[in-house]
Amino acid sequence: MPTLRWLTRDEDVRAAEKVPYRLLEEVEGLGYGDRDAGNMLIQGDNLEALKALLPYYAGQVKCIYIDPPYNTKAAISEHYDDNLEHAQWLAMMWPRLELLRELLAPDGLFVCSIDDRQGAYLTVILDEIFGRSNRLNTVAVKMSEASGVKMAHAEKRLPKLKEWLIIYTGGNKPPINIDPIPLSKWNDEYKTLLCGLTQDEIRELRELQSQETADEEIVGRCNAILARTRLESLANFFKENKVPKAEQERWKFENAYRIVQAVGSSSVYNLAKSSPKSGGAISAALSATGLVYFFKSDFDQTAKQPRVQIIFADDALLTHPGDFWTDIKTTGGVGQEGGVLFPNSKKPEKLVQKIVGLVTNPGDLVLDSFLGSGTTAAVAQKMGRRYIGIEMGDHAVTHCAPRLQKVIDGEQGGISQAQNWQGGGGFRFYRLGPPVFTEDGQIQPDIRFPILAAHIWFAETGSPWTEPQPLTPFLGVKGGHGYALLYNGILGDKSVSGGNVLTRKTLALIREGMGDFTGPLTVYGERTALSEATLKAEQIEFKQTPYDVKARK
Repeated sequence: MPTLRWLTRDEDVRAAEKVPYRLLEEVEGLGYGDRDAGNMLIQGDNLEALKALLPYYAGQVKCIYIDPPYNTKAAISEHYDDNLEHAQWLAMMWPRLELLRELLAPDGLFVCSIDDRQGAYLTVILDEIFGRSNRLNTVAVKMSEASGVKMAHAEKRLPKLKEWLIIYTGGNKPPINIDPIPLSKWNDEYKTLLCGLTQDEIRELRELQSQETADEEIVGRCNAILARTRLESLANFFKENKVPKAEQERWKFENAYRIVQAVGSSSVYNLAKSSPKSGGAISAALSATGLVYFFKSDFDQTAKQPRVQIIFADDALLTHPGDFWTDIKTTGGVGQEGGVLFPNSKKPEKLVQKIVGLVTNPGDLVLDSFLGSGTTAAVAQKMGRRYIGIEMGDHAVTHCAPRLQKVIDGEQGGISQAQNWQGGGGFRFYRLGPPVFTEDGQIQPDIRFPILAAHIWFAETGSPWTEPQPLTPFLGVKGGHGYALLYNGILGDKSVSGGNVLTRKTLALIREGMGDFTGPLTVYGERTALSEATLKAEQIEFKQTPYDVKARK
């Protein structure tokens, strides 16, 4: 697979390993609402914050959306240098992307906004980090209109109207959810009006046709209704009823339930030839699989490919957006969403809603490590998802927190009405604390048992640790192997080294918390008083703290 080379690549691809594990310290006065809602707003360098999250959230995030600096000459703020050299930009992105990959759930999606300047470079390094086979789509999003200042040099360069979303899976192929979008322009192939039936009769016809397994009785009822049908061109109807041209488009959308077209279908053609007619302009036929089809009664049986099957316009009022999204409004109010100023860099809530909705359900976890003005967290809150947002500098306090407070209080901008948002929820605010380990690898003296337990569990298993209640030295079982930690008076012995030494007594206490598990066991402790023979007989691997506590790379 092709790889991208830049000046500092060899150093940059190892950068994530060298980032220290830091504590996340809650700042209670900056949180808001329900502190137990499971939402986090973190102020600090996102590289260190992402590393701090690994022991608790590795493989747990269902949707990661980031909108990083695009490496343009349009500075976002004093906190993000958006005019980096390409090598510097790649050096900044690589370790962060590696950590994001670790946090992504196997059935989750990673989505990154980018423009043409860095899109190609970004795709190459994402292929390397996430795996090219996991690249799901590259979506073009229309972000502006062909008007205004951008058209001043249109004769020299094509105006920029779109940005990209580069999408990767976590390894599995999750089902993708995306709502169809309304057509903005009428399809002129639908130019025939179905006459002779009431709206209720047409509704009954459609309900009968939608039966998964129909029979002759259902087809007979359809033909009894269809016996009164006739077809008239829309052009003739508009002329006879003097419908003004300016109103015709709206009229067609409002009456789509009774506008049809005839299309070619060899299977329906064969059915129609052998099926009785209703006596009206349209008839119904039953397929061998129990499906009902409508066909034009007087179709031309001499034509090579006759237009015979009748389909309704209201089945075609919505279309799948595919990988070209044109329905996101980016003007006329996006700058005011959330009530915080973030010029030229704020993504519309509707766009983030669409991204988050691709793969998540209520309660799933969403992460944005370039939170900016807080849009992703605000959208996740309104959609009933849990979220982690990371923002460096003052924006976490001046933009993100106030915006989320307004959302929790029931703010009605953005997607609030579409989500029927009434307020509620809450978040905890965190800042980065000191490293868990000193520069020479020693455990910081004030590290609590759950903190070290989470890091040991993650280092050994690569998965996040869930703190049990009550706490015991036994951390759990992963892959048929058990893990235990003797540290910081977990057994209630507050004497020097008390309870931190593996003895027959402390081993018995560990065994009490193991339940039915009798497999191999790794025990971390200050030292062991058990002989090598005893350790072997008990299937125990002893590791000494702090020397054998390693940060997972």
